[in-house]
Amino acid sequence: MKFSINRDQFVQSVQHVSKAISPRTTIPVLTGIKIEASFDGVTLTGSDSDISIESFIPLEDEEIQNVELEQPGSIVLPARFFAEIVKKLPEDTIELSVSEQFVTTLKSGSSVFNLNGLDPNEYPRLPEIEEDNVFKLKTDLLKNIIRQTVFAVSTVETRPILTGVHWAIEEGTLACTATDSHRLAMRNAKAETNTNDLSFSNVVIPGKSLNELSKILDDNEEWVDIIVTENQILFKAKNLLFFSRLLDGNYPATNNMIPTNSKTNVKLETKKFMQAIERALLLSRDGKNNVVNLKTLSNTHLEITSVTPEVGKVTEDVATLDFNGEELRISFNGKNIIDALRVIDSTEVTIDFTGAMSPFVIKPTEHENMLHLFSPVRTY
Repeated sequence: MKFSINRDQFVQSVQHVSKAISPRTTIPVLTGIKIEASFDGVTLTGSDSDISIESFIPLEDEEIQNVELEQPGSIVLPARFFAEIVKKLPEDTIELSVSEQFVTTLKSGSSVFNLNGLDPNEYPRLPEIEEDNVFKLKTDLLKNIIRQTVFAVSTVETRPILTGVHWAIEEGTLACTATDSHRLAMRNAKAETNTNDLSFSNVVIPGKSLNELSKILDDNEEWVDIIVTENQILFKAKNLLFFSRLLDGNYPATNNMIPTNSKTNVKLETKKFMQAIERALLLSRDGKNNVVNLKTLSNTHLEITSVTPEVGKVTEDVATLDFNGEELRISFNGKNIIDALRVIDSTEVTIDFTGAMSPFVIKPTEHENMLHLFSPVRTY
């Protein structure tokens, strides 16, 4: 195998596929990046047991020559060294050639590296996925959906199913839900489907997979094809394939958790409410005590307080835009509220309280695509 390639393109693809490679794998060939050169272009692959990423660099793209191919072939190179080498090579072009015993030479300007490669035939094949359950989302919408849900997944492995985001489609609407059992984030979006009867209800994608996918997707409005099978999901973007395994098990029925009525309704400016809670948490030493207390003062004001006995107390006065219902005192995890307010794309929010010891809901006022549910904290 021998080819020359644009360094910037190569570095970007190497960084993309490296995100799928785990240094803890017990399979030596999976510590490497597979590079395959053909008459179409150069394909790079990285994989572990959960995620596989394939990045393709065409020979030509919009009349720009990316790759000059002399001899097709393939090799697996150790990701740990290879990713650092290509990033630091001096010139705009890299020449890569493979000789006997998988010894690989990288040349760029005055730099020459020789790396011992691995047999590409030992590299596992990416799964063949039948494209039956296919739908499409614009890239920027997909990134927003991930940003607005994945923060609420559980980071504790005691209930593995909660470390993922639940996706379901019904009548062309994609519903995405994440919960760690103390808070819940829900985001709905219209999905483009080829058929009106596409539906699925128990697809749970690891939060780690979605975070990595979001990092490598460009901010644009190009379509991403999404294919769901029994135990895999595939995201197909331009020159990129991203496979993730799905989590086993049944996701809890979250729709039953959302209150249908409320006793107290408050409308607030999102930014001012968030900043008041951030200030209230400034005295919470080491972030261990994130409890914030909220009390209605009148029909126009709320009082937010936080007490750390060994440090002191902070009191915030927050003006409401609208207030209906009963007076209320409630305590909650302030950090969880801040996480939600950061991803709500609305200048105003409404909060529906159902009582001092019952879950409450925060929703944007500008649309109905999202809601956040929180459990209160007992302070006595």
